[in-house]
Order: sequence, then structure tokens, then C-alpha cells
Amino acid sequence: MFKQKTEQGQTILKPRHKGPAGSNGADISRKNWHTIPHDEVMRQFESCRQRGLTESQVEKRLEQYGSNALPAHKPPTVLQIFLHQFRSPLIYILFIAAIVCILIGDMKDAIFIFAVLLLNAFLGTIQEWKAEKGAAALQSLMQTQAHVLRDGERIDIPQGELVPGDIVFLESGNKVPADVRLLEANNLSIDESLLTGESLPVEKNVSTLEDPALPVGDRRNMAYAGSLIIQGRGVGVVVATGLQTEVGQIAESVTAADVTKTPLIIRMERFTRRIAVVVLVGTFILGGVALIQGMPAMDALFFAIALSVAAIPEGLPVVMTVALSIATQRMARRNVIVRKLPAVEGLGSCTYIVSDKTGTLTVNRQTLRQVLLPDGQRFKVSGEGYHGEGEVTPVSGEYLSDAQYRSLAGLARAGILCNEGDLHYRPAKGDWSHQGDAVDIALLAFGYKLHLAPDEIRNAVEVAGEIPYESERGYAAVFYRENDTVKVAIKGAGEHLLPFCEQALIDGERRPMDRAEVERQVNTFAEEGYRVLVIAEGEMPAGHTGPFGPEELPPLTLLGFIGMIDPLRPEAGEAVRRCREAGIHVAMVTGDHPATAMSIARELGIAESREDIITGAELEALFNEDPAQGAEKIRDIRVFARVGPLQKLTIVETLIDQGHFVAVTGDGVNDAPALKKANIGVAMGSGSDIAKDISTIIVTDDNFATIEAGVEEGRFAYANIRKVIWFLISNGTAMIVLSLLALFLGMPLPLIPVQILWANLVTCGIQDIALAFEAGEPEVMKRPPYKPTESIFNRPMVVQTLVPGLTMGVVCFGVFCWFLQAGYELEQARNLTLLALVLMENYHAGNCRSQHRSVFRVPLRDNYVLVAGVLIAHGLHLLAMNLPLFQDILELSPVSFIEWLELALLASTVLIAVEIFKFFRRRSDYHESNGGARS
Repeated sequence: MFKQKTEQGQTILKPRHKGPAGSNGADISRKNWHTIPHDEVMRQFESCRQRGLTESQVEKRLEQYGSNALPAHKPPTVLQIFLHQFRSPLIYILFIAAIVCILIGDMKDAIFIFAVLLLNAFLGTIQEWKAEKGAAALQSLMQTQAHVLRDGERIDIPQGELVPGDIVFLESGNKVPADVRLLEANNLSIDESLLTGESLPVEKNVSTLEDPALPVGDRRNMAYAGSLIIQGRGVGVVVATGLQTEVGQIAESVTAADVTKTPLIIRMERFTRRIAVVVLVGTFILGGVALIQGMPAMDALFFAIALSVAAIPEGLPVVMTVALSIATQRMARRNVIVRKLPAVEGLGSCTYIVSDKTGTLTVNRQTLRQVLLPDGQRFKVSGEGYHGEGEVTPVSGEYLSDAQYRSLAGLARAGILCNEGDLHYRPAKGDWSHQGDAVDIALLAFGYKLHLAPDEIRNAVEVAGEIPYESERGYAAVFYRENDTVKVAIKGAGEHLLPFCEQALIDGERRPMDRAEVERQVNTFAEEGYRVLVIAEGEMPAGHTGPFGPEELPPLTLLGFIGMIDPLRPEAGEAVRRCREAGIHVAMVTGDHPATAMSIARELGIAESREDIITGAELEALFNEDPAQGAEKIRDIRVFARVGPLQKLTIVETLIDQGHFVAVTGDGVNDAPALKKANIGVAMGSGSDIAKDISTIIVTDDNFATIEAGVEEGRFAYANIRKVIWFLISNGTAMIVLSLLALFLGMPLPLIPVQILWANLVTCGIQDIALAFEAGEPEVMKRPPYKPTESIFNRPMVVQTLVPGLTMGVVCFGVFCWFLQAGYELEQARNLTLLALVLMENYHAGNCRSQHRSVFRVPLRDNYVLVAGVLIAHGLHLLAMNLPLFQDILELSPVSFIEWLELALLASTVLIAVEIFKFFRRRSDYHESNGGARS
């Protein structure tokens, strides 16, 4: 399903589009192959189970359907990345300013501006190229060999050469090469989590299904391209390839989705548009005023250029690139790869995180967590993942008694014998190696935790027969010879296995089983979100030598129950809490069962009751009945279970429509549409290539806590950009105030355009870049996110900018007037005024280290780069005052130490003014701390 708007703006769910027709005119991409008997499927594709397709059939179908591959992502070239850096309104303004300078013959200013543009493009290109190279190491979902039957021979071919109608062989450990209708399935189990989000493998069979509306995860007679075969073998006929597969349908919907802009891009575009309007209108008005007051036309034009140069924060593009690049490197150290620079801040601005469950909030490894004996005793099992490290302890105590250990060891022994998995420690590598089904591996790990030796237990018995697991049967069993008798170890689902159990092992004795009590215990386990597995054993009658099958099962003795779950990542709960403390909504979207999802969500603190959860089917029914009600439900729900890929897209689109900036996490192909639509798409490093290819951010360790760390770094980056804007606009305001005072009082310009550009791009530019290295403030994750509609230069920041801007402008104008009245030449007065401005910029850089805290409370160790930047900027200006080349270009000259010291003391007024402002602002914020407003 996909979401579509009506003319009234309501949201509805509609079927996806149809694909191309098959050889007989059928729509093979959307045909419900799971409802068609396999012999009829073979007839429609004119294929043969014994011989497969002929070469002529293959050639025709390759021409008709194309290669069995998805469109490859073509990475951008260096030139494309370089040209992309110039797509910004602020860059356009600077281009216009440079062209105007050239037209009037002011080449010095033009060269300065073009140098800034090239520097910005160079820095941005380097960073984005590095990010693309890091993300380009992705492998395609469909780059393996396929085992097929053609012209009666079983051969290996490149997967891309598969066509509909091919007979393919599926084996454990391989990926399914295309969408396949199964003809044979022998203990076949497939991990389809990349399509469904389900963490558990799906047991497959060949039975024809009746319901055409079954979701992908319930189509037991189908195998889908890109999914992983966990165990068993199978044979099937290819029914869809390439873009016609389920993977292809999702990939196609992804390419059709619109790309959303990050919050920083939206805010900066709005900010630069306003600057452009103010600069253009202000330049014309004030230039006209200068002409009216009798200023010569050329002088008036230069005056207008000076004002435009002062108003435009020329260094902002460079600083934004540097700030985001620094944040990118910091994120990389915290396992977050950023593919596009603006996405750094976008993650920090998100108001809603839609998180996948499997592998992000959980470890994506089915783990045996609890054991329940028939007498009601419960035991907890520590250790997560596929290894034998951990221990088993009673829920109500610290140590196992001898009787408890014997009961648990007997249960574990049966689980080890009825097992096709492998788990062992590798001393040479210092890790654990595993292979096979997750349940089997978990049972082997349980044995290790009880200090048993699975290999020795298996080698000590002779296997007489086995019953492989089939979903209809619901259990698996192994018959083995021991002490001249044949015994059976069996495991399975309670509803299938308990009817065979007549006795239960209690305190080492076989006693009649209390069926009602046992069923109550099983239900309790299931309600807690565990996948419940029954372990039992039995003994064949004396002299029985075979056969060994389901019909020969003896009366069984219940040994106990195991409760399995994909455990929560240890750090996930704290990360969720920190996100919520930071004002970010967190929702969990999963394909798992509602009970499992609710158990995890409750443990995380995401949800508290059944009212906080909804299934995909319930959500779709709501949207079909009343789209407005469905959207309102999404606003309140925090857990979405049994959700399909396009339902997840609906959730994301609805949240965006409600005004949220949404970050979406995912790892599978099923997550791709939502990742594409989200403001920020966050792919998992172990996920599918499609998910990583369309995301703006990749989390290499698949951990939600890393996402929370990325949010923190994003907020640090945004805070630093705001500090830089405060610094630049304050300095620009000072230059405008300085020029306006001179204009309205009929005085000559205190600074010429090239001096203003020097102050903006060089002395100011070094310090604003250094500000971008500022360490994050500790309280950043204790404030709510900025409102999505809020400007980057909001009203409180305007006031905060005016205080230093007016102070610097008035003080510098006073300096200019003082020296003129003292008999200094105009050029020397300008020289000293520029020095005073540079000194005030040096002080103000310290002010801008925090918008709230006093400069004396921000440790220098948080940004030694700024300390160096201030010294370098001031040193460069002093050097320029003493070098003939710069003296000629900038009209500068040396000053005495006394003059420098007097101006340095006078320049400290900007530090005092801002400290006083921050003091009163902190008092005001303290009194309004319950208001929830941010500035």
C-alpha cells in the first residue's frame, strides 16, 4: 500500500501500481503467486520441473524482462560535488557583490570575495567526497551465483541472468536470488527481516494458500529476493526478477519519492533571502540618502558597496562548511558516518525519531533469557548474543541447588541433542563461532552456561532417526540410542507438543502433568513477550528398531520451557530517556508480534499500556475508514507492530505533515521508502545496500545509543553555527552603525570598503572558523529542540546581536571622531578606528563561546583553537600595519604601543556590555524556566 492525498488534503491508502505483463499477458509483478498451485504456476511460465527452461526461452525472457538486477547507484563525480557547493542563496549574493566590484573597477574586493567562494567550495568538496567514498563500499543485494536447472542440467549462472520460469535450488547460507514460488521445501527456514522487519526466520512449505491479501511475512510458500536462507534446502520456480520483485517494487517507490530538505538548509535559505532583501533595499535607500546630502556619485556608490559588504556575512559559507565538517569528524569517532554535510545538523534538529526495533533497540540475536520448570520454578539466564558466556540463576535466589542444576542440565541436554546448530569457542581468535538456526544456537549457548560440553554430549549417543521441523507439525525431534534403549529428545511450540506430554519431570521424578497449570504458565511467558519453546523427552518401547517418525512418538515427559527474546541493547534505555529529556519523541516501528513489541517498548520506557500500541492492519483500517482519525492516532501512538514498508512510509509522511522534523532508522529494504521520505534517513551499517544508499547518515554499530550521540553532536554543530552567526552579524551591525553615524552626521566614511572586507573576511574570518571548533555545552540535551518553523536568527538572538553591535559601532565611531578632532589625518584616523574594531572583535569572539554562560565560566580547554585564532587574527592585523604591501592595499600604518594599549582597554567595553546582558538574561530565564521556550 502507499499513501496518497485527496483533493481535500486527506490521506488514504491505495494499492501500488501494476508491473509489466508476463509471457501470457499476466501481471507477474503483482500476481498472488502464493494462492496458485505450483503445477499451475509451472504451466503459466511454460517451465518443466525435470528440465527447466531451454536456452531459447531464456534468451527471449532476458530480452523481455531484462537483467535480474536493481538499478545501481552512480556516485557523484568530484566535479559534480564541487559544483554542488555553489548552490546557495548566500553564494549567489556574494557572486553579485563580486561582479559589481569588477564593474566599478574595484578588483581588490572582487578578488577577496572570489577567494572566499573557492575556499568554501574546496572545503565542502573534500568533506563530501570523503563521505561518499566511505559510503561507496556497499555491496549489492544481488551479486551472487544462482543454482538453476536448464535443459535438464543443474548449472551455476550469474544471478543477473535469471528469468521468470527458471527452476532454482536454494541452500542454507545463500541468499534467495529472485522471487520464487516454492516447489519443494526440506526443513527450509529463511530470514526475511530485510523485507518484513521480523527478527525470527520463517519456516517454509509448499502448500497453496487461500488469502490473496496475506502480508509478505505470512506467505510461507514463497521465497523473496535478497532474503537469507538460514537452514534447509528448497526448489522453486522464479516468478519475478529485478524491479518486479518485492525488493524491486520498494526500490522503484524509493526513486519516485521526493527528497526532503534538512532543517539547516530550510533555515539558511530563509535567512539568506532576508539578508538579500535587507541588503538590496538598504543599499539603494542609503546610497540615495548619500547622494541627496551632496556626496559625489562615485563616493556614494562606494559607500553603498561598503554597507553591503558590512551587512553580508561573507565568511558564513566557509564557517558553515567547517562547522559541519568538524561535527562530521566528531560523529565519525562516535560511529556515525555523514554522507551530506547539512545532515549533521538535521539529526540534531529532529523532533521525532522513528526507530526500527530489530538490531537498533535490540541486539538482533535471539537469546534464551528465562527457563521455567514444570514445578513453576523460574530461572534467569544472563549473557546476550551468540556465545556461551553467562550464568543461570534462580529468579528468587542467587545460586542453583543440586536438584535445580540436575533438572536444568537434563533440559539443556535434550536441547543439545535435538539440535542442528553449531557453536564453539575459537581460542586462536578469542571469539565464538556459530552457524545455524537462532533457536538451536541459543540452546547450545544455554548448555555452555551450565558448563556442559555440547560436542561431547552429541558424540556420546548414536542418532537413530529424526523428525525435521515443519511449520504445520510445530516441532522437531531426534531419536538416539543410549544404554540399549532408544530415546527421543524433542522441542517445539506448546500448542503442538504439549498434547503428547503425559508426565512432567519434577524434583527428578516423573509425575502426572497438570495440564491446566502448565498452559497457564505458558500463557504467562508469552504475555511477557517471550517466544516460548517446550522441551520434552521420551523412551521408545523395548525392542523398537524403527521406523522413527511422527507416528511412532512415545508418551513424552515435559522437561520445561524456555523463553527466548531478542534482548534490549543495554544502553538503549538510557539513550531513549535522554532523547525524551531533550524533547524528542521516540516511536518504535517493527514487523514483530505486538506482544513482543510491547514487552521491549515497556522495558525501554517508550510505552506503558496497550493503548500505546497499534498494528499495521489496525492503522490501515483506520485510514480507510477516516484518514483524519488515522493521522490523529499516529500522533498519539508510540509503538507500531506488524507494520509493512509502505505503512511505515505513511507514518513518516503523517508525522511530517503534523510539523515534525523526522529522523527514521532502518536496515532493510522494507525501510527504504520511509528512509527516503524522512527529513533525516539513518541506515544501519549492517543493513541492506538500498537502505544505506538512500540515507544521509549511516550508523556503523547499528546502535540507537549512537543515534542519540549523533543528535547531541548535531545540536553542538547547530549551536556553533548560531554562535558564528551571532559573531558575524554583530560585527556587521557594528560596521553598519559606524557608517550610518558618519552618514547622518555628514562625516567621511570611517572605513573604506577594502578595510571592511579585511575585517569581515580575515580578522573576523579566522576567529569565526575557530568558533566552529567549540566543544558542546553540557546542557544541550536537556533543552527541547528548536521549533521547526523557528528562524535561525530569531527574535532573542536579534536582541543579543544588537547589544554588542551597537556597543562596537558607537565606540568605534567615538574613536574615529576623537582622532579627527585630535588633528589626525583621515587615513590615520581610519587606521586607528580599524584597529579598535579588530580589538573589539577579539573580545567579542570570547563572548560568543556561549549564548548563555559567562565567558569566564567557559574553560579555555574547550577550544584552544579559538585562543590561537584570536592571537593569529590580531597578529595578522599588526603585521599588515607594518608591511608595505598591505599598507598600500589597506591604507594602514603602524601605531605606538601606548595607542594600542589605550585602544585595547577601550575595546573591552564590548566584553562588559555582553556580560551584563547575559547576567540579566540568565535571571530572566531562571524566572521563566517553566515556560518551555527556547532562544
